[in-house]
Amino acid sequence: MVVKVLTALGVTPEAGNAPSADALIVVTPLGLDATTCALQQGLDATRVVAIDTLLPFEATKRRTLMTTPATTAAMRDAAHGLFASDGVPVTVIRDSAGFVAQRIVSCIVNIASDIAQQRIATPSDIDLAVNLGLGYPKGPLALGDAIGPQLLLEVLRNMERLTGDMRYRPSPWLWRRASLGLSLLTEEA
Repeated sequence: MVVKVLTALGVTPEAGNAPSADALIVVTPLGLDATTCALQQGLDATRVVAIDTLLPFEATKRRTLMTTPATTAAMRDAAHGLFASDGVPVTVIRDSAGFVAQRIVSCIVNIASDIAQQRIATPSDIDLAVNLGLGYPKGPLALGDAIGPQLLLEVLRNMERLTGDMRYRPSPWLWRRASLGLSLLTEEA
């Protein structure tokens, strides 16, 4: 996805296993911070900038970048300029577990999954209530299906591991369906 955007912006990403000495390094963490991503991959943190790829680029009206505490201003500004060069607004945030959208979306889907798991409401009723009551274009479980339960599970597990915060504990409803390749709207018999 990022390669497609970079190509559309007129950039040819480097090939190979290691970036050249002066290259901007773009990473795409799910639920991780940019620092952890850089350390896990053995990258030069002064040149690392993360971009949020949870939601499709064509569906978003803004791109979000995240820097490590070591990212130089020159690399931050280069990434900002590059990803804004087609007129899409760009926000740069400081290093944090997951991006803002990743945290919010995964938590909304996870809470809806817990409601279904506890049989407080059926999956279809949860989505209908959110559609009608909050005016969301998709209910949380349908949204989870559209993004991909496996991706959301990865975001939650990484955020829980990185922060130790139990609010990111994946719901059994979510992890079972993600593991089995089922829709989050799948009810048990």
